[in-house]
Amino acid sequence: MEQNNYHSSITTNVSPKEAFENIARVDAWWAKNFTGYATKTGDTFTVQFGATKVDFVISEAIPEKKIVWLVTDCHLPFLNDKNEWTGTSVNWEIGSENGETRIDMTHIGINPGVECFEICNAGWNRHIQDSLNNLMNKGEGKPS
Repeated sequence: MEQNNYHSSITTNVSPKEAFENIARVDAWWAKNFTGYATKTGDTFTVQFGATKVDFVISEAIPEKKIVWLVTDCHLPFLNDKNEWTGTSVNWEIGSENGETRIDMTHIGINPGVECFEICNAGWNRHIQDSLNNLMNKGEGKPS
């Protein structure tokens, strides 16, 4: 993990299996407008927020441990470079810490040197720290 990339961690009492399954339920915590599958290597999915659209392929999936979402295409109308996320990856690592399940998410390629860092940092913080955390610990996320 490069330290300058966006990173967020949460801990939960759900099992690593449940954490992995909840991350894959993208429409339950991130984007209500979700199509495709986000569970196993080779799965593809799309999230859309109005005119914003991002396409992913699961490039690696190790149940209960790790999942990597590779951005294959995107349209981010609020940026000068509307394809800024293309080629970036969202890496999820799941492990145990002090009897709890720890989830680490790193968005490789989203760092202080890219245009969307400030807005993407704020957005990911809300989705991970608030919505995904709520899904894990209270059973209900807050997707956009």
